[in-house]
Formats: sequence, structure tokens, C-alpha cells
Amino acid sequence: MATLHTRYLGELRTEVTHLASGASFITDAPLDNQGKGESISPTDTLCAAFTSCMFTLMGIAARTHGIDIDGIRADTTKHMGTEPRRVVRIEVRIFGFPKVYTEKEKIILERAARTCPVAMSVHPDIKLEVSFEFD
Repeated sequence: MATLHTRYLGELRTEVTHLASGASFITDAPLDNQGKGESISPTDTLCAAFTSCMFTLMGIAARTHGIDIDGIRADTTKHMGTEPRRVVRIEVRIFGFPKVYTEKEKIILERAARTCPVAMSVHPDIKLEVSFEFD
């Protein structure tokens, strides 16, 4: 059974619907690739999936170990290459931690983030650079 339904809307735009929940979002080609840049691009969604996945795994670990991470934030930067046009590097800076953590808690959170299935699924040539600003 399908997980997502994607519909091409024309003008280099798609609508993606998650079948289980009905939630949807629009993608648009970026300005530098003939698009209007009016919504998140397909390659942006890849980067967002990576960051969201890390947060999900960190949340599971935090719940298991009684660590508060509510409100953490991340800035994600996508770097594109040419020939072929593709994502070559994703930088993620995780910050805004709500408290001072012990070294053990930091290790738990970092290890959880690094087990993200999205990270394990992207091509190994894509550099994934993640920094944690605990202090």
C-alpha cells in the first residue's frame, strides 16, 4: 500500500499527500532551476526529512531517558552540485537546548540523532555535517 500520493499541478509544482493522515504540502522548483521558488523544493524536503528524522530519534531517546529537549531548533543548509545537479552536502546546526546536560545525556542525544534512517538512506557521497550547540 502506498504511503504518499503525489499530484503534478503544472508549472513545476506538486502536491504531496500523506495517505494515513491526509496532511499535505506543496513543492515548487527553485528559482535557480526554472521554478517560481514559492514553496519548499523537492531537494529542500530531503534536507528537512534529515533534520526532522534526527529530531524524532532524539525525541525517542529523550523520552526513554527522561531528558527534556522540547523547543530545540535547527538551521539546515543545503549545498547543491552540478553535473549532475544534486545535493552534495547538508549542514545541520542543532541548538536551543532547554537546559545544561550531563556528558552522558549529550552522548545519548548525539548517538540517537546519528542513527536517523534518513541519514542511513541517502547516497554515501552526500556529506552530512551535524553540529550540536549544547551550551
